[in-house]
Amino acid sequence: MSNLQFEPRGKRVTVMGLGRFGGGLGVTRWLHAQGADVLVTDMADADALDEQVSKLPSGVRTRFGGHDAQDFTTADLVVASPAVAHPWTNRYLNAAMEAGVPVTTEIGLAIERLPDRARVIGVTGTAGKSTTCAMTARALETTGLPVHLGGNIGGSLLEANIGAEDLIVLELSSFMLHWLGDAQWSPGTAVLTNLSPNHLDWHETLEHYEHSKRNIAAHQRAGDLLLCDRWPELAAATRLKPSEDLPRLTVPGSHNRTNGAMALAAARATLERLGIAHDAITLRDAVASFPGLPHRLQFVAEHRGISFYNDSKCTTPQAVALAVRALAEQVPPDSIHLIAGGADKGVDLRAIAELARKIGHVHTIGTTGPAIVQAAHALGGRASHHGTLDAAFAAAADACPTGGAVLLSPGCASWDQFTNYEERGAMFVDLVRARIGHAVDGMRPSPTD
Repeated sequence: MSNLQFEPRGKRVTVMGLGRFGGGLGVTRWLHAQGADVLVTDMADADALDEQVSKLPSGVRTRFGGHDAQDFTTADLVVASPAVAHPWTNRYLNAAMEAGVPVTTEIGLAIERLPDRARVIGVTGTAGKSTTCAMTARALETTGLPVHLGGNIGGSLLEANIGAEDLIVLELSSFMLHWLGDAQWSPGTAVLTNLSPNHLDWHETLEHYEHSKRNIAAHQRAGDLLLCDRWPELAAATRLKPSEDLPRLTVPGSHNRTNGAMALAAARATLERLGIAHDAITLRDAVASFPGLPHRLQFVAEHRGISFYNDSKCTTPQAVALAVRALAEQVPPDSIHLIAGGADKGVDLRAIAELARKIGHVHTIGTTGPAIVQAAHALGGRASHHGTLDAAFAAAADACPTGGAVLLSPGCASWDQFTNYEERGAMFVDLVRARIGHAVDGMRPSPTD
C-alpha cells in the first residue's frame, strides 16, 4: 500500500468489493465526488447487491458476478475491501501490484487525510472495541470539540468534514491494521482491549492475526500513548493503565466495566497530552452513563423501577447466557424477565431453556418459542410462549417486579418475523417508548462488527 497521498481527480480507480453491507459504498461516493473515474467490481451478482447498487452515484461503472484482471492492471489505483481474505494470495491484487498499480483501502485513504495523528485514538482488540470506541467518543464530546467516530464501527471518515482541532476515534479491525502496516501508520493514542484467537480464516495463522493487531502501535513515536498489556518491546509510546475510579455503569457486565476503564484512561490521557481543558468528573460520568451500543445489551430506559435492555443482536443461546450473567451483576436473577426466541437455525436451544430455572421467567416468541418452553418445563423452569414480540413484552413488563429488568436477548435469528435484528430491536424500543409515554434517547446508527 502506498503511503503517498493519492489525488483522485481524473484517475481511474477500481474499488474491489461493494459488499452486502455497503462496505465499499462510502469510498466509492467519495472518489466519485473527487472526480475519479470509478469502477466497482464484486464477486456477488447485482441482484444480491441491489440495495447497495441503488445508492451508487450516477456515472460509477460496475462489474458484478466476478472480477476481470484487466480492471486491476489498467487502473491508477485499486481500493481493496478489508473483507478480502489473505489478500497477499489474491490473484487480482497481485496482478495489480505486479503491474505497478498501487493498492490501498478505504481506511488507508482516510488516514492520509487526517490533519493530525496525535488527535486520533485508535482502538482494536478481539472483543469490546466497538463499545470502548463509543465510550471514548462520548467522553471526548464533553470538551465541546467536534468528535468523529469511524473505522470499523461504521461510516467513512472520507465523507466527514474534519477540522484541524477535531478529535477522532477509530475502531480498527485486524483486517484494516494488516493494510495500515504497509503505510507505517499508528494513531497517537493506541488501545488494545484484549487478544485471543479470531478470524483465522482470513489471517490463516494466529501469528499473522497478532502481527496485524500489533500494527496499531508498531509505528508510534515518542510522546504517543499506548494502553496495552502486551508487546513490551514497543517502547516508543508512554504506557497507560485502565482507570480505576469508575462508578457503577449504566450498561451491565464486568466486561463493560473493563471497556469503560480503558475508554476513560485513553480519553483523559489524550486530552492531557494535547493540553485540552476538561473536567475529570464530567469525563468519568460520561463513560459511566453510556447506555450501550444499539441492540447490544443496550440500556433503553427505566420506568417505575423496571429497567429495559435491548440485546436484539444476540443470536446464539450462549450469548443469551452471557447477557443474563452480565445483567445479574446488577439486579437479582429472579427479577430478570427474558424475551427469547425467533427463527430456527437448527441449533441446540438448551442453554436458553436452562435459564428458566435461574431467572424470573422466560417469555418466548417466534418459531423456536414452543420448543424453548417445552424444554424449560422439562427442566422445571418458568417459561411461557407468547408468539409475537408485543405480546411477550406486555407479559414481561407486567410481571417484572420493581428493581427487576426486562431483557430482549433472543438467542435466535430474526427473519421469521423481522427483516433483521435491527428492526426487532427498534420494535422493542418502540414498545418501551409506548409504555413510558415519551421518547427514548440513545438510539444511534448501528455499527458493523
